Amino acid sequence: MEIVTTITDAVKNASALTLAAYALFSLFLLSQVFYIFISTVAPTPRDILRSETTYTHIEDDGSVSSSKPLPYWKNSYDERKARAREKGNVSDSKVGIEDAEVFMSLVVPAFNEENRLGIMLREAVGYLQKEYGNKRSDQKANGSARRRPKGAQEQSNGHLASGNGSVQEEPMGWEILIISDGSTDKTIQTALDFAQSLATESAARIRVTSLVENRGKGGAVTHGMRHVRGKYAVFADADGASKFEDLGKLLRELKKIEDNKGRGVAVGSRAHLVGSEEVVKRSFLRNLLMHSFHLLLWLLTPPATAAIRDTQCGFKLFSRPALPYIIPHMHSESWIFDVEMLMLAEAASIPVAEVPIGWHEVQGSKLNVLWDSLGMAWGLFILRAAWAMGVYRRT
Repeated sequence: MEIVTTITDAVKNASALTLAAYALFSLFLLSQVFYIFISTVAPTPRDILRSETTYTHIEDDGSVSSSKPLPYWKNSYDERKARAREKGNVSDSKVGIEDAEVFMSLVVPAFNEENRLGIMLREAVGYLQKEYGNKRSDQKANGSARRRPKGAQEQSNGHLASGNGSVQEEPMGWEILIISDGSTDKTIQTALDFAQSLATESAARIRVTSLVENRGKGGAVTHGMRHVRGKYAVFADADGASKFEDLGKLLRELKKIEDNKGRGVAVGSRAHLVGSEEVVKRSFLRNLLMHSFHLLLWLLTPPATAAIRDTQCGFKLFSRPALPYIIPHMHSESWIFDVEMLMLAEAASIPVAEVPIGWHEVQGSKLNVLWDSLGMAWGLFILRAAWAMGVYRRT
């Protein structure tokens, strides 16, 4: 009691200025403790192993290839950025990503998906081949295209213009990167068997990469996006829940919003299905958690991200020039990674379009509704705090 009395007397006798100083010092101390706490619990992606930067595919004779190095667009991007800074150009916005070699890249994260992967790939390959399979005479079977001639620049619509202003042909062809996220079943063999069942040309477009340890869906998607060669890059879940032919809708809407650097993101959305029989017949708990998460998003994320009605749909399309502003800065590897992608896009003023797509429930989901929902809420809080307090920074 004497201690309480002493403190009370000190407060009564202290001047307003002294009290304000105490309050400010307390706030500073609390902020430092909170910063240390967030720094401790905020996830840090593990280093990429050398074997994880290789891929296998089906050779022309139908055999499985030996491991080959995956190209990484950021390497050349960093080299060009360094050269630009040496010349006194400190604006990263004037440094472009290397040319695309194919038109469309598809990244498929897969963890123990031997039972569902083949169905999804069949739908995806059918659409990709129909829409983007025709290649120019100057392209190889794997879809690689000629390099941009010296003096060529990219226009705001994404087409290449040569030094005299004439529009050049854009790359054709497609590729699929299947990222086996530490799978312990026959996911890799399923992917290679599927590729072997295709015509030689299509088989060569499918690349399979294996992560030694499970990183989480976000880690697998980010890993795949580091190595895409497409002018556009989409990721889609291995369960095939999204209607893949709606990729055409995403592409049309993305082209409408691309900025003068060719940057844009199109987000597949199931928001229009809320109230449909597919959603209504879900359990009360699942719908309650869904609406609660949307409320948290609205409260914790910046305005443009909060305005997206469905951040978690596993069907998102990126233009190639948008990738350097998002992928190298990713930290989250769990279910909440979609939100970080959208927050990074917003921070870089990249236009984002939300596009309604077809979707259906697929059996075999690995999502634990209660625990994963709680984990996503916690992950969202930590993610927002880490970026707001400077624990995470653009490097």
